[in-house]
Amino acid sequence: MFDLIALGELLVDFTESGMSENNQKLFEQNPGGAVANVVCAASRLGIKTSFIGKVGNDMHGAFLASTLQNIGVNTDNLIISDEVFSTLAFVELSKSGERVFSFARKPGADTCLKIEEIQDELLSKCKIFHVGSLSMTDNPAREATLHAVKTAKNQDVLISYDPNYRAMLWKSQSDAMTHMRSILQYADLVKISEEETILLTDCDEPKQALQYLLSMGAKIAVVTLGEKGAMLGFSGMYAEVPAFRVLEVVDTTGAGDAFWGAFLSRILKGVPIGALNIDTLTEYVRFSNAAAALCVTKRGAIPAMPTEEEIRNLIEKQ
Repeated sequence: MFDLIALGELLVDFTESGMSENNQKLFEQNPGGAVANVVCAASRLGIKTSFIGKVGNDMHGAFLASTLQNIGVNTDNLIISDEVFSTLAFVELSKSGERVFSFARKPGADTCLKIEEIQDELLSKCKIFHVGSLSMTDNPAREATLHAVKTAKNQDVLISYDPNYRAMLWKSQSDAMTHMRSILQYADLVKISEEETILLTDCDEPKQALQYLLSMGAKIAVVTLGEKGAMLGFSGMYAEVPAFRVLEVVDTTGAGDAFWGAFLSRILKGVPIGALNIDTLTEYVRFSNAAAALCVTKRGAIPAMPTEEEIRNLIEKQ
């Protein structure tokens, strides 16, 4: 039995890392992928996790599989394929740590996961099943994702959804909106960024977006607000929770995933979801804001996911 199972992308982020002696740009190999980041963040916080996805039978796939295993994520349903290459993303960083992505994914292994490669019995053996939207960009992964979500939902598993929009990976914005929104009807726990509110809800105000998500059936919804923190929606109540301050932002990659992995860890370690209240959830968001703040102080995504002790220390200081 697992606490959290996630399905989606596991890839290598090649992050800018200075210049060589020959004045050529250097890139650092970092394990990543939004869904993988979330499950690793939760695993580092003591949650029993498993990952469903596909990588290539290549040096990058071996690196990614060992990364998950070393952090404690079960990989029994991680497919190692001879037919496709592991997905790669090249990440350019601005001076403020913001990112510009370029993907090697035509196709990438993550888009090639098939329904028949998913162990359906695994989906009934968890409390929360988490997906993103990058597995919805192309088939067969789109069909596999929807199949897994419906299978888990039918087993009364809580569905977690964090869309993580990347414009360059979709045929068009309208195509993205159609497929990203198709998951909302199944989602119990939803996180979107402030930039994704229009795409997912047609609302540009965070509170209105939360109201929409709750009306679609979400039990708990969150809009992350970057350096301003996050806004929570639950049972017709709303709370804005400020961010934590850090001395230096090095790399924002994975910050939202650190937030959501930390939040899911609190849901799993806390009282049953039916016994939750807005005050308890506000504390969960505060904990998650601290996790996101710590993530941006280090390079990469999975390597930057903080421990419980690090998060508690930051909360106590501020």
